[in-house]
This record gives sequence, structure tokens and C-alpha cells, in this order.
Amino acid sequence: MSGHHHHDHDHDNHLAPIEARVKALESLMVAKGYVDPAALDAIIDSYETRIGPRNGARVVARAWSDEAFAARLREDGTAAVAELGYGGRGGEHIIACFNSPEEHNLIVCTLCSCYPWPVLGLPPVWYKSPPYRSKAVIDPRGVLADFGLTLPEGQRIRVWDSTAETRFIVIPMRPAGTEGWSEDRLAAIVTRDSMIGTGLPAVGEAR
Repeated sequence: MSGHHHHDHDHDNHLAPIEARVKALESLMVAKGYVDPAALDAIIDSYETRIGPRNGARVVARAWSDEAFAARLREDGTAAVAELGYGGRGGEHIIACFNSPEEHNLIVCTLCSCYPWPVLGLPPVWYKSPPYRSKAVIDPRGVLADFGLTLPEGQRIRVWDSTAETRFIVIPMRPAGTEGWSEDRLAAIVTRDSMIGTGLPAVGEAR
């Protein structure tokens, strides 16, 4: 998609992929007459820079370090996430899916591209792609292999299909060797993909 835009200007290189994604999204939404560009810029800025995946990472880190919170998160994801000050724009429910040695959770939205914005920010481009959406349901193990994630044979994969009313966040298993870590340090290894189920926490790349 051409990224031509009414206010193109140069950006630092490290912003390029996000900029490209946002520009494509913007031009599409503006072209379809959904939003005026200024309002869209404000929304995108808030999700890309101020909120985004770091919220979800906080939820995961808290669940890893606080058993009582993890229990509340299992019971009522929406309320537990709200405790940390995050909530849906449209009041949609958030359900937390906990990975275990027996079960790995993967999120997809076959009908559209529902995505837990408040905890994960802007969806990655592939999340909306028809190949991901159809293949995740038919061949989830194959999809994960495409992402370089090979799960143990005995671990089944459960696919959750989001709707407009219900969004999911995957709570990955806490990696070995992170005992005694602070919540900040834990949050730093929780990747966006690990909260969709297409990746695992990035222990080797702790930032």
C-alpha cells in the first residue's frame, strides 16, 4: 500500500515499520470515510506510544508475581485488567487464557479483526490477514511453526476466536530462571506475540 499521506515527514528509522503500518491503516480508514485524520492520529498515538503491548505485559507480569491477582484474572479478566487501570473502549469483555504444559492458547478472529486494543495496542498486520485467520483454525500447529514456534508434541493447542464482545489475552507460562524478578523485569520479557499465542516470552532478549 502506498503510504502517501497529507502530512508526510521524515522520522527516525526505528519508527519506520510502525509508521508504515499506521500510515497504511490511516489512509485506509480515511479513504473509507471512517474518521477524520486528526482524531485518528490522536488514537493511534495513544495506542502506539502510550499504551499498546506494555499494558498487556503488566497484566502478565502481575499474574506471574501475584497468585491472588492471577486467580481474579482467571475468574473475571475484565475486572482484573481494570484493577490495573486498563479497560476496553467499548466495554468489551477480556478473557485471559492461561498457557500450561498441557495447553497452549492461540487467538484469532475469523470474522473480522477483533483485537484487545487496551492491552495489546495496534494489531500486527498479519493478524488481520485472511491466511492467518483461516489457517489458525485449520492448522494451528502449522501457523505456530510459521512463526518459528514449535511446541512439544504433547501440548495441545486451543484456538480462541474473538468477537466484537469478547477479546482474549494469552497469559504465557512464566519462563524458568525468572524467580525473584521484579514486575518491571518480568514485564520486559513479555512480547506482544506471546500474548496472542504466536510467540513465547523473550527470556534470552531481556531488555
